[in-house]
Amino acid sequence: MNDSNSAALDGLQLDVAVIGAGVGGLYALHVMKNELGMKAQGFDEADDVGGTWYWNRYPGCRVDTESTVYTYSFDLDMFQNWNWSERYAKQEEVQGYLSAVADKHDLKSAINFGTRIEKADWLEDEGRWLLTTKNGERITARYVIESVGLLSSTYAPEFPDQDKFKGDVLVSSKWPKDDPDLSDKRVAVIGTGSTGIQIITELAGKVGHLHVLQRTPQWVVPLGIGPFPQKTRERIKKDPKGFRDWALDTGTVFGFQESTTSALEVSEEERQRIYEAAWQKGNGFEFLLGTFSDLTVTPEANKTATDFIKSKIDSIVKDPETAKKLTPTDYYAKRPLAADNYYEVYNRDDVSLHDVKTNKIERFTEKGLIIGGEEVELDVVIMATGFDAMTGNYLKIDTTGRDGKKLRDAWSDGPHTYAGLAVSGFPNLLMVFGPFSPFTSQPLVHEWQVDYFTDLVKKAEEVGGVIDVDEEAQENWVKICQEGMAGTLFEVTDSWINGANIPGKPRTSMWYMGGMSSYMVEMNKIRDEDYRGFKISPIEETRGSKIA
Repeated sequence: MNDSNSAALDGLQLDVAVIGAGVGGLYALHVMKNELGMKAQGFDEADDVGGTWYWNRYPGCRVDTESTVYTYSFDLDMFQNWNWSERYAKQEEVQGYLSAVADKHDLKSAINFGTRIEKADWLEDEGRWLLTTKNGERITARYVIESVGLLSSTYAPEFPDQDKFKGDVLVSSKWPKDDPDLSDKRVAVIGTGSTGIQIITELAGKVGHLHVLQRTPQWVVPLGIGPFPQKTRERIKKDPKGFRDWALDTGTVFGFQESTTSALEVSEEERQRIYEAAWQKGNGFEFLLGTFSDLTVTPEANKTATDFIKSKIDSIVKDPETAKKLTPTDYYAKRPLAADNYYEVYNRDDVSLHDVKTNKIERFTEKGLIIGGEEVELDVVIMATGFDAMTGNYLKIDTTGRDGKKLRDAWSDGPHTYAGLAVSGFPNLLMVFGPFSPFTSQPLVHEWQVDYFTDLVKKAEEVGGVIDVDEEAQENWVKICQEGMAGTLFEVTDSWINGANIPGKPRTSMWYMGGMSSYMVEMNKIRDEDYRGFKISPIEETRGSKIA
């Protein structure tokens, strides 16, 4: 479908509306439409599938976790035979894979592309949701599944006099499809998070001059770009289900087994050997979580890692003042960053590093930016300023549940969910990887969560009812998650993980930190206790088809 069918949307009645056509949304639509036989359609503002992998097509965009993590396991044939070309797939390859899955399972015909859902209202008497699009079409659905993305709500601050700039301002997560030619241009990149470092390493040496505008330095390790490992390919082909089960049984589902050894219980020589091996192999998550078990919980252990990375910065970056600017002073406890040859970039004569925490970006001019009182002339400014993570896209939809309860009010002090799947007072609103989901990589976890709440939907369909959440159970889950986060260094390190990157956003935990294997155990206990905490109640009338 596409926006040319928008006239047919008004008055549409569905069993299930799936918001989002990324990894989680595609799988949810497949299950509801193809496996349960429900009248289900998807909705996405983009004009194709992919979610964040549709929008983020900036230079150098690729996954920074193993490509296998981005492969669905529900289609074991594709899981077994899909041949990723690289260890870390580029954006176009990930988006191409998702498109191939959607084509194979006839999902695109059920997705309304170019359609943004702006409002959702629960109709208590009907037991349905009323959805309103940006264009004013009204759709009803008995269930709404929101798979709106962890890192999809763009944060791009406006600077004074931005409209006066005669050059181009590009936002990394809304990159033009025609991919503008930046060769010989004077380019500024604002931001040095995961996106920023990928753009920086890709553009260095390919543009006229690259200006890096850094507010906060980052601990960065190599990524280890290269061909897809043949041993991994053979392992998946031999036993795809076994590989999937192994990945889910790890703590964070990033494609490696986390360490169980403390950094403080080995000799200095052994510690340096382990860090060096991880540096040479590449992968930020594996460096942080696969070397030692306590880097994210013990300051002394964390310092052994930061001391190692600092020694690398000092040995790679030739100018001592630049090396000092690139060295963080906080814990190594944000989303771990990885890019090949990142620090080497700053040895180039055509790259300039600007400390914009000390010398702030004051305003735009016709020719560029005023930074610390001095004008830097530019042709292009790239905003790589991050995302309103986890909650941003949920709150962009004006959602009203039971008794006029607004989601934005329910989350005014931070999000509240039950297991990352549902919110008390918002019946039949199901989330894929919502707040207080496990702190893991996403695709395989998306599948697991969708499978879990699919069983809830089946149970509700048996009684023609609605699914809600007991508020006490929800708040107990939130408390468990907050206590788990409080035992980590993530809690005291400003980042999008706790919402500290967005001005005015509540700084709070948004994760279950016990790991995926523990999450599955807990969720299976809830299921075995007749879905403890979930409330399924019948309604007098349920419109639309039911599962036979």
